[in-house]
Amino acid sequence: MTLRDRLVLIVEDEPIVALALEDLIEEAGGWPLSAERIDEAFAMIAEHTVELAILDINVHGHRSYPVARMLLALGVPFIFATGYGDALHPPEFEAIPTIVKPYSLADIERAIEKL
Repeated sequence: MTLRDRLVLIVEDEPIVALALEDLIEEAGGWPLSAERIDEAFAMIAEHTVELAILDINVHGHRSYPVARMLLALGVPFIFATGYGDALHPPEFEAIPTIVKPYSLADIERAIEKL
């Protein structure tokens, strides 16, 4: 799996990080779609055919796990991103790759290859 020609949902509450991630996705040939809040992510999933997602784990003090559950139910692959090192996820997400900030395009590509 690659980013090329995919609509990629970004759930990230830090604007600078989100903009940098948008640039990386565009550089890889994908189309980024950003949400900075959990409710925005749900709305974007409802409005668009998301093909891949990168979810910050902590979004304005809330975990992104409800969004992850929705993506799982829809069969949309995703990875987690965190600034806190290796995150300990609930059992249902233990197999989901997690990248650690600051990350590169190569880090993202390696993580999505594991999906």
